[in-house]
Amino acid sequence: MANDVKSSAEVKQALEARGQDPSALFHIGVRPPLTVYLRQLWARRHFIWFDSRQRAANTNNRNILGNLWLIIRPIMDAAFYYVIFALLLEVDKDMENFPAFLVIGILMFQSTNSAISGGANSMRGAKSMLRAFSFPRAAVPISNVLQSALTAVVTTAAMCVAIILVPPHALPQLTWFLIIPIFVLHMTVNLGVTFICARIGFHFPDMVNLMSIIGRMLRYGSGVMFPIERFIDDPTVSEIVKLNPLFRVIDMSRTVLIDGAVPDLKSWLILGAWAVVLVVGGFLFFWRGEESYGRELR
Repeated sequence: MANDVKSSAEVKQALEARGQDPSALFHIGVRPPLTVYLRQLWARRHFIWFDSRQRAANTNNRNILGNLWLIIRPIMDAAFYYVIFALLLEVDKDMENFPAFLVIGILMFQSTNSAISGGANSMRGAKSMLRAFSFPRAAVPISNVLQSALTAVVTTAAMCVAIILVPPHALPQLTWFLIIPIFVLHMTVNLGVTFICARIGFHFPDMVNLMSIIGRMLRYGSGVMFPIERFIDDPTVSEIVKLNPLFRVIDMSRTVLIDGAVPDLKSWLILGAWAVVLVVGGFLFFWRGEESYGRELR
């Protein structure tokens, strides 16, 4: 112990002699101060970006059609739900463009659903890296969300093309540019959700088995495939459902792409508040478990 103290004092004196701040030192395997942690993340920004870009490019490289599945899969899902909800259940009555309504809902939902399921398994999926290297563990969920965002750019572009081509045709308007800030807020919400699910999923692996249930609740509680106004009469329940950030993302996207209108201020405020609360709260929640990631895998 005396030798460790002496060595620590000598290192601090050496740093001071070089004009460096010894207060930046922290023990390995212990959660570093938040400001130091953020600097470490920023220093690794190029690696995080490179890793995200490479994994996004290679997502479906083992399939014959490759990354075309990013477009084919959600379109097939939308076609299936169209048969169920339009042709069989006829929930599209009095709706001018139900195909576009459905395509937008399916694509936006899948992005958040993958953030939940991917986040829950992200830390254990990266266990080899966690054992081998010392780095801020938040880089793992950030890289996952960046990868998802890069693929979502492709699917969002395909979504816009699809609603133009499929009758009754949603034609481009100036409001379509608003899909960009909505997309950014959506990805920010996904990042916050991923931080939360990453820590919970690391300590409780059984959470992965709950993903299908959570995804099903989100699918039917966010107006993905049908307008919730037709099935919810109670105004209080309706307002609670509309506080769901995924509902706001989908509803605002439909407003700018189908209706050619600007979403109301209330929608922007609700979605913006969710984005800030989830990403800040989720990051702090994840950071507080920093010293445990990797330790439990040894």
